Amino acid sequence: MKDLTELARALREATHVCVLTGSGISAESGVPTFRDAQQGLWARHEPTDLATPEAFARDPDTVWQWYRWRRRLVAEAEPNPGHHALAELASWHGNLALITQNVDGLHQRAGHPDVIEFHGNIHRNLCHREGKPVTVDDDTERPPTCPQCGAPVRPGVVWFGESIPQKALDAALDAAGSCELFIAIGTSATVYPAAGLAEIARDNGRSVVEINPDATPMSDHADLILRAPAGEALSALLQAIKD
Repeated sequence: MKDLTELARALREATHVCVLTGSGISAESGVPTFRDAQQGLWARHEPTDLATPEAFARDPDTVWQWYRWRRRLVAEAEPNPGHHALAELASWHGNLALITQNVDGLHQRAGHPDVIEFHGNIHRNLCHREGKPVTVDDDTERPPTCPQCGAPVRPGVVWFGESIPQKALDAALDAAGSCELFIAIGTSATVYPAAGLAEIARDNGRSVVEINPDATPMSDHADLILRAPAGEALSALLQAIKD
């Protein structure tokens, strides 16, 4: 495949690579996308009913139970060949920054040593009042309380209307702005500010690659496109680099 060969060559030549992953890579592990998770009991709820600070303040039990259900789905999922290939590519390259919009922790479970979690992590918990990480028993029907201040505990994810954690945002902006090669994998390229990272790389004259079975708003601006699922494309890419 010509495009695959070109991408393998670009990876070999680039001293700094930035990768952004979206829900498409985790969907291959059976993790439903955010909107796909509105099913069964939850089909009558809009995402804004379940993923905003206002929703949690209004009905914390329902929001907590939805995230408890999602945590169980994620816990049953396993990293797929795409996750494993990307971890191996990072180890091989040595200077690959990975930014993910996913909150499932599958990149870490696949062995990726350092992940910039743009939207947080569903396995972590925060004090709703202070925003600080807390350790609690979270397999509960109702939100537990913060052991320090007694406020409700919430999932450690970024909700609609909230800002990206500053540390993650700074790291992502730095990676996108300084890389020589930007690769977007399985992302819809519609959710900002994550979708703007490719624009930053492109505006700096860097090569932008899209790996996605479907066209996205990024497609018209990508220098190279692999129309394939993440697992298939990344496994083939890893093999092309080894050959």
